Amino acid sequence: MIDVRTVSEFKNGFVQDAINIEWQDISSIKDEFEKNQKIYLYCRSGNRSGKAGDILIELGFKNVENLGSLENASKYLKKKVIK
Repeated sequence: MIDVRTVSEFKNGFVQDAINIEWQDISSIKDEFEKNQKIYLYCRSGNRSGKAGDILIELGFKNVENLGSLENASKYLKKKVIK
């Protein structure tokens, strides 16, 4: 699970077990994750995570899901928000 918000947004609260990679830097994971691995993305509203998802799909990732907001991701994955 990747939080694609800014570092300061991430520090103010994130979904448990998420890592932080700003959306414009998402291509940096291309050698760290398998192309078929499930990748969940979220941000504040779903806009930046949608952009990050498009980038990952262009890089050949096949199992990318935009969960939208922090709150939606927390509910969907049944994980708490860490503040």
